Amino acid sequence: MVALHRLASPRLARLGRKTAATLAAGLLLALPAQAFEALNFRFQGDDSALQTALERASLLAAARAEGVADPFELFTIARAEYGQLIGIFYEAGFYAPQISVRIDGREAADISPLAPPEAIGAIEVVLVPGPAFAFGRTELGPLASGTELPADFTAGQPARSTTIRDATLAAVDGWREHGHAKADAPSQEITARHPPGVLDVAIQIAPGPRLRFGALRPDGQQRTRPDRIVAIAGLPTGETFSPRDVQRAAERLRRTGTFASVALREADAANPDGTLDINASVVEAPLRRLGAGVEYDTEAGGKLSAFWLHRNLLGGAERFRIEGRSGGRGARRGNGLDYRLALEFARPAPFTTDTPLNLGAFVETDRDTDFNARRARIDLGLSHRYSDELTFGAGVGLLLERADFGPGFQQRGDFRLLLLPLSVEWDRRDSETAPRRGFFLQSEVKPFLGLSGTDSGARIYADLRGYRALQPEGGIVLAARAQAGAILGARLERTPRDLLFYSGGGGTVRGQPFRALGVTTAGVRSGGRGFLALSTEARIPTTETLGLAAFWDAGYVSEGAFSGAADWHAGAGLGLRYETPIGPLRIDLGLPVAGTTGRGLQLYLGLGQAF
Repeated sequence: MVALHRLASPRLARLGRKTAATLAAGLLLALPAQAFEALNFRFQGDDSALQTALERASLLAAARAEGVADPFELFTIARAEYGQLIGIFYEAGFYAPQISVRIDGREAADISPLAPPEAIGAIEVVLVPGPAFAFGRTELGPLASGTELPADFTAGQPARSTTIRDATLAAVDGWREHGHAKADAPSQEITARHPPGVLDVAIQIAPGPRLRFGALRPDGQQRTRPDRIVAIAGLPTGETFSPRDVQRAAERLRRTGTFASVALREADAANPDGTLDINASVVEAPLRRLGAGVEYDTEAGGKLSAFWLHRNLLGGAERFRIEGRSGGRGARRGNGLDYRLALEFARPAPFTTDTPLNLGAFVETDRDTDFNARRARIDLGLSHRYSDELTFGAGVGLLLERADFGPGFQQRGDFRLLLLPLSVEWDRRDSETAPRRGFFLQSEVKPFLGLSGTDSGARIYADLRGYRALQPEGGIVLAARAQAGAILGARLERTPRDLLFYSGGGGTVRGQPFRALGVTTAGVRSGGRGFLALSTEARIPTTETLGLAAFWDAGYVSEGAFSGAADWHAGAGLGLRYETPIGPLRIDLGLPVAGTTGRGLQLYLGLGQAF
C-alpha cells in the first residue's frame, strides 16, 4: 500500500521515466511478450461516481483494452498509475488516499526498474479514498472589480482541486479583462489539515501593469502578404489590452478559410512604452480544393454538383469559387435537365475589419412543370459582422430572366430587375451543424426596380429556427422552424419566377413533392406572392453515431401577399441520422397528411440537418 506522499514524489517519477528510456531498447528485445491474465480493481468506499472516474482514468485499464502484452511496458505503465489516479482523487476532494498497484502480489513502486518482472500474470489496483476534505480558510486576491469566483470556493464546500484551479483562473482573467495582460498567481499556500479533513488555501495574485496593444507580428505565412494578415486580424493597436480582442482577431483570420491553423500569442515581455506585441503564428491551408456532392429527391430527381476553390487568389486571403450543378435526373416532374454555373469572389477586410466584400454571378436553366426559365444574375454586396451573433448585409444586383409559362408555355416574360437587398442574421445556436439549444433568425428585404417586363416592388422573407434539448447532455432535441414571405407592389404575372414562392420538398414540406403547392389564376399555375411554412422535428439519439427523427411540416401559398386564392398542405415522416465529421448524413421518408398535392412516399437524402 502506497500513501500520498510517496506517490507525489517527482523524483520517483523522473527516475522511472529516465530508466525506462535508457533500458527500453535492450529489455524489450530480451523479455518475452505475454499478456497479463487479469486486472482487478478494488475500491474501498461507497462513492460510485468516484470509483467510475478512477476506472475510466486508469492507464492500466487503457493498456488492457489496447491489448498491451509486453511485460516491461506494463511495468512502466503500472508505476505511472499512481500519479494518474492521484489527480482524480484531488479533483474529487480526497487528499489522503492510499493507492496500491500490485504486480503478481508485489507493489509496483517497490520493484527496481533494473530488475523488472519477466512475465506478468495479474495486476491488482487497491484504492482507499480516505476522508473527503472541505475548504477551510479560502484567501484569494487581490481581485479586480467585477470578478466572480466559483460559488463553491467557500468554507465548508468540497475541496476539489478543480475548484481551486477555476477560482485562480477567474481571478487572473479578471485582471486581464481590465488590461493587466501579465497578471499571474506567483504565490500559493495550500495546507491539508487531517484531522479534521480541512484544506486551507491562500493564493496571492500579482496584477502587473496595465498594458496597451502593440504590433501584430505575423509568422509562418508563405503566400499571404503580412500587411493583409494585420488588416484582417484588426487588432486595435494602441488600445487597452483585452483577451476578447485577441480572440476576435484570431477568429477573423480563421473565417477567411485561408489558414489551416491560427494561434495568437502574447509576447513574453511588454515594451518599454507599455505596449504588448502579439505574435500571429499561421499555417496556410492548401491553395486549391476540389469537391463534389450528390442529392436526391423523389420528385425533383438527382442533383450532381462539383466545385473548384482557390483560397488565396491574390495573396490577400481572397476566396474564388467556381461551381457547376446539374439537376433533374430521374425526376417525376419538370421537362428536362437543369444546369447552373456560378462564380463567387470574396475579399476580407477591404474597408473595415468586419466587413468583407462579396461578388457573385451565375447563369442557370430552371425547368419545372409550371415554367421553363433561363436566368443570369450578378450581385455585389457587403456583409458587416456586428458581433459574434449578429450580421448585417447590403448590396446591389441585376437579375435577367426569360421564362415561358402558362398553358403550353405560350406566355413569355422577359424580366430585367435592379435588386437592392438588405439582410440581417442573428445566430444564437450552440452549434451550426447539430444545434441543441438557441435560435437562428435570417431575414431579407429585397426592393427591386423593374427595368423591363416587370413591376417594381419588394420581396420580404424571414426564416426563424428554434432548438431545445430535453436533457442537458445527449437525449432528445425538439426543433421548430417558421418561414414567411411576401411580394409587395408587383403583379403576379409581372414578377420573375425566381422571386415567387412555392411549397413542398426538403426545404419546406417533406412528404409533399418539390414545388407541389402554388396558385392558379386565370388558368395559369405559378408560385404565389404570399408564403408560410412550419416545420417541427424531434431528434432522438440512439447511439453515439446514429439517431432517429420524427417530423411534421406544413406549408401555405397565396396569390397575393396573404390574400386572394390560397391553399395549404402538410407532410410527416421519419428519418435516420448518421453522424460524420462534417455533419449528420440525413435520410428522410415522408408521406402527405393534408392537402391535394400528395403523390405518396417521398425520399430525401442530404448532408446536415433539415434545418
